[in-house]
Amino acid sequence: MTNPIIAPSILAADFTHLEQDINKSVKGGAKWIHCDIMDGHFVPNISFGPLAVKAANRSTDSFLDVHLMIYNPDDYVSDFVKSGADQITVHFEAVTHLHRSIQNIKSQDVRAGVAINPATSIHNIEPILPDVDIVLLMTVNPGFGGQLFIEHSYERIKELAVLRRKEG
Repeated sequence: MTNPIIAPSILAADFTHLEQDINKSVKGGAKWIHCDIMDGHFVPNISFGPLAVKAANRSTDSFLDVHLMIYNPDDYVSDFVKSGADQITVHFEAVTHLHRSIQNIKSQDVRAGVAINPATSIHNIEPILPDVDIVLLMTVNPGFGGQLFIEHSYERIKELAVLRRKEG
C-alpha cells in the first residue's frame, strides 16, 4: 500500500493570496495541488477555469490535479493541459463516451482519472479501470464545500480496494 497523498484544493484558497496559500500547503506537506472545476450545470456552483489553473501552475512546481466537475469535459481538456494540469479527472456521470474521454486526456501526455458520485455504483467504472491512473470516489455530493462525509463511503472504498487488488 502506498502512503496517502495530500492534495488540498485551491477552492479553499484566498484568491488574492493564491501563491501564498499554495506555498503554505506545500510547506505543510502537500504533494499535489487540487483544482476543483465546476460549471454550474453538472454541479450547481461555478468555480474557475484554465486561468486559475495557470496561476496555480505559476505558483508551484507541485503536481496539479484538475478535477473537472463539468459537462462536455473533452471540450476543455487541452485548455487545462496548456494551463499546467498534470492530471485530469472526469466524472463518469458527465460524459457519454468515458473511454474516449480518457483516451483524449492520455493523448495529451497527462495522467487521466475517473470520478464517481456517491450514488454511482463502482461496477459502472470496472471496464475503464485498466485505463485510468486514479479513481476519485466522491465522499460528498459534488459542488459544495463543507458537506458532511457520507458514511457509506467507507464501504465503497473497501469495494474499490478489492477491485484494485484483483485487477493488479
